[in-house]
Amino acid sequence: MSQPFNIRVYFEDTDAGGVVFYANYLKFYERARTEFLRDLGYEQDDLLQQNIVFVVRNIHVDFILAARFNEQLQVYTRIESIKKASLVFKQEIFCQREGQSRLINEAVVKMACVKADVLKPTPIPAPIAVSLQQQQQREQDS
Repeated sequence: MSQPFNIRVYFEDTDAGGVVFYANYLKFYERARTEFLRDLGYEQDDLLQQNIVFVVRNIHVDFILAARFNEQLQVYTRIESIKKASLVFKQEIFCQREGQSRLINEAVVKMACVKADVLKPTPIPAPIAVSLQQQQQREQDS
């Protein structure tokens, strides 16, 4: 998997019970995917200038354990599959508890590549597709 994207749980991320509000995990995953692309050399604003945007087509989230206020989380992102105009990410969130790293949440996210102006599917640009495939290969080799 990729290098972890670290997130501290702030009070604003929690609900009245002091645990992370369920929808905020989606924000954590979004930030980690953005950093994943940035690490590959692709900034969101540069993609928009190319009239390209990646949008969530489908997401499946498994809420295993609740994260709590002030905990430090590690979000891992890896590529499951790549097609002509879509890709699937596997993302996992871990937290240090009782001296061990524990999986607290995981998601499978299907993304579609679309033209930003019309929001219609378009093939992933070749340089980006190659970078994604190379990253996927590195992940499989490690």
